[in-house]
Amino acid sequence: MNMIPAPFSLCNRACVLTTAVLLALAPTQIVYAANSLTRFTVATSQLQVLGIETQPLQAQGEPVRVSYPAQTVLPPSAEQVISSPVAGLIMQLLVQPNQAVRPGTPLLRIASPELGQMQLQLLQASSRATLARQTAQREQSLFGEGLIAQRRVQEAQAGLQEAEAALRQAKSALRLGGMSAGAIDKVAASSNPQDSLVLAASQAGVVIEISARAGQRVDSAAPLLRLAQTNTLWLEIQIPAAEASAWPSGTKLKVKGRDVTASVVGSSALVAPGSQMLAVRALVDGKSGQLRPGELVSVELSMSNTAVGWDLPLAALARDGGDAYVFVRTADGFEARPVKVLASAGQRVRVQVDAKAGEQVAVSGVVALKGAWLDAKEAWDAKDSKGSK
Repeated sequence: MNMIPAPFSLCNRACVLTTAVLLALAPTQIVYAANSLTRFTVATSQLQVLGIETQPLQAQGEPVRVSYPAQTVLPPSAEQVISSPVAGLIMQLLVQPNQAVRPGTPLLRIASPELGQMQLQLLQASSRATLARQTAQREQSLFGEGLIAQRRVQEAQAGLQEAEAALRQAKSALRLGGMSAGAIDKVAASSNPQDSLVLAASQAGVVIEISARAGQRVDSAAPLLRLAQTNTLWLEIQIPAAEASAWPSGTKLKVKGRDVTASVVGSSALVAPGSQMLAVRALVDGKSGQLRPGELVSVELSMSNTAVGWDLPLAALARDGGDAYVFVRTADGFEARPVKVLASAGQRVRVQVDAKAGEQVAVSGVVALKGAWLDAKEAWDAKDSKGSK
């Protein structure tokens, strides 16, 4: 009595499929080279049966692009913090948030008793310097007439130098206190101290933050405003640390969805321990008005910039352990050649492989070719093992 076989399991079906593939490729000729099996024969008539298609390697083609997240940031040199040079009371704010300013534009007015004390020291130093100058001139005149000794002239000159040094120090303190050189000279000439101080912008920019309020008392060095030059922007890009070699200085990038490009200027020396990501900085090349500081964007890197290689469909790759291979058409079959994956994006990859332009590479039916190649390697290993005994 004949037994009715049970339905095929998934394993049975896989075994039958593998057997069918191997039978379709038989007979297979094995070529041993450099201690590894790389070539096997596939009849031309079997290519269509197994769905194997090839395409030629081309030196030129549409570049593969990879995208990474980025944030628009201000370079340190493009941002300026206006702090209070003295302790005092904010009398008046003279600018508004997001207002563009030029060098010399008044920003705010502050009143300070400390400022009044520094101006008093300036007037005292100015008076002493004037008196010392007059004394030195008189002593020099008397010495010229032979009425006094030269020592008195030298003492007068020393006193003048000390008085002028004190005057310079008083002026320097007021400059550090936020007063302009013109205002200092005016106070010294008129002997009329100012009751308030106007802080002005030292460079062009945009007011991006105002921390002070009218009527607020502030300490010395307290931050009051922030100015930024938004015509110069950086992009801070997060990339895997393993891909750092693909981002040398000068690499051109494109901001996705914007008519903006950028050039890599450097990368961080540290890698984030948790994510293993590396920060790369790129300088925006003009047209920075389309971006705003703090904005999150995506940048695209053309894989043609990473290294010399070939663009292929992702389906062309075959994996064996941790290595990747492509199958290159030969006169009587295929040759498995190891490749180095430079980058991947979507369904395309860019690889380095020892090949020439025009050589045919399998882009479909790769699973069948891999099965035949691995089976041929196992057959050769078994044969080689028997021969060595």
